[in-house]
Amino acid sequence: MVYYNGFRAGTDVTGPADYADAAAEHDCSGAGAHASHANALGIENMPAHGMQGCGVLVDLYRHFGPARKLVGFDTLQSVMQVDGVTVEPGDMLVLRTGFAELVLAMNGTPDAAVLHNACAVLDGRDARLLQWITDAGISALCADNYAVEAYPATAVTGTKSILPLHHHCLFKLGVPLGELWYLRALAEWLHAHGRSRFMLTAQPLRLPGAVGSPVTPIATV
Repeated sequence: MVYYNGFRAGTDVTGPADYADAAAEHDCSGAGAHASHANALGIENMPAHGMQGCGVLVDLYRHFGPARKLVGFDTLQSVMQVDGVTVEPGDMLVLRTGFAELVLAMNGTPDAAVLHNACAVLDGRDARLLQWITDAGISALCADNYAVEAYPATAVTGTKSILPLHHHCLFKLGVPLGELWYLRALAEWLHAHGRSRFMLTAQPLRLPGAVGSPVTPIATV
């Protein structure tokens, strides 16, 4: 088990000084600042202040179907341009891949071999995609699959995170990730009405000290 930056606790990192060195050496700019403010970024603060605002849906399933598709910056931007989707600072970006729908269609007996090779996933190794997430100023990134990005990420040499988009969003930016949302009804309604934006309420349970929390997201259109 390793941290999001690819370092192993107790081996590569044994204390704050080592952690700062690891962050500086392995492209974790800003990591020290975010780590020192871990209490401010804790999941328990989100229900205290609310998670409600403008959601924007990108329907990758409508373009690529159930086939496995690695989605980087160019592909995402192309889909958004074709569908007329715009993202503004503070928006919660929601991605429909069809994964949750495929799971439910298996009627309680999911086929791991099929699911591990199905549906679109973000390419966490795409540096331009990560930079766009930073520049776009989104407040959350949510999807209907179990990791948002490809897991494991495409292989590279050296010590790197197995989930680079998690590392970038959670560790560097403090942008929360939503996983395994069911988006079919919302996506179909938005498509039928020529829209991509909606009001999103996704309040997590208040669990002090936890790294994640269940939500029951509701879209209002």
